[in-house]
Amino acid sequence: MTRRYLQMDVFADRPGAGNPLAVIPDAEGLDDDAMQAIARWTRLPETTFVFAPTRPGASYRVRMFSPRREVPFAGHPSIGTAHVVLEAGLAAPVDGLLWQEGAAGVLPLAVDGEGPQRTISVRTPRASVVEVADADDPRLAQLLAGLAAGGPDAAVLPPALVDGGRRWWLAELADERTLRGADPDWDAIEALAHATGSMGLCAFARAEAGNGDYDLVVRAFVGATARFEDAASGAANATLAAWLAHNDALPGAGGRYVVSQGREVGYDARLQLRVDGDGEVWSGGRICNVLSGRIDWR
Repeated sequence: MTRRYLQMDVFADRPGAGNPLAVIPDAEGLDDDAMQAIARWTRLPETTFVFAPTRPGASYRVRMFSPRREVPFAGHPSIGTAHVVLEAGLAAPVDGLLWQEGAAGVLPLAVDGEGPQRTISVRTPRASVVEVADADDPRLAQLLAGLAAGGPDAAVLPPALVDGGRRWWLAELADERTLRGADPDWDAIEALAHATGSMGLCAFARAEAGNGDYDLVVRAFVGATARFEDAASGAANATLAAWLAHNDALPGAGGRYVVSQGREVGYDARLQLRVDGDGEVWSGGRICNVLSGRIDWR
């Protein structure tokens, strides 16, 4: 049996700029082993599989797999899957919202506009602060010293471990140039991830004036399960947005701002973050179709 198979770039306005995703929109009949095998075969950060919903009010059900394991929630797979659901006519927004059923529950996705200019944002799970640390914390000191975090004239937030479905250490660097030129200690990142049950380190800096169409620069260094720098992470950025809101330190205006991520690893993504009046975080952006075909998986 052949099934539809689509690939796209999420948080992108052109091919190659965003975070790649594979989606199989008609996954009925695939078991856990088959889905994991397909995700391993695609070698993409995540592959998603769409099913009919089982919970009241849900527009569709999704399961997400990295090449190594099933993922309970991630931002760019949620947004890309919603895009495919709309393109395939599997569901339509009601009052501007789709409702995605998954391991993290039934989450709303806001749909704004149509066609290539359309943006989709997922309301991410509520984040909680696990701990706030000092820069000289022995678990962090070597890593942050290597990244040149902070500075004598920089008013930066302290490092924090925040859980937003996935745990991330968040650390603000002194400026955009420092962050973009940072060369992380991967041994220290992996040790930190395993010692604290986290994904790794999400480092961020305020954008330099006149540098582009964004307010914040983010680099997400993953140390758990594999070592890599994420091209564009909706979940990590949502966790960061919650931390910034907690400290009344959001950039941009009206609870909205734009993130630049991925340039250092060959991408150039733009993520749109919003913290609404209820303190909920919405993470989203545009989606660019790249490949459409069929997969023959027996």
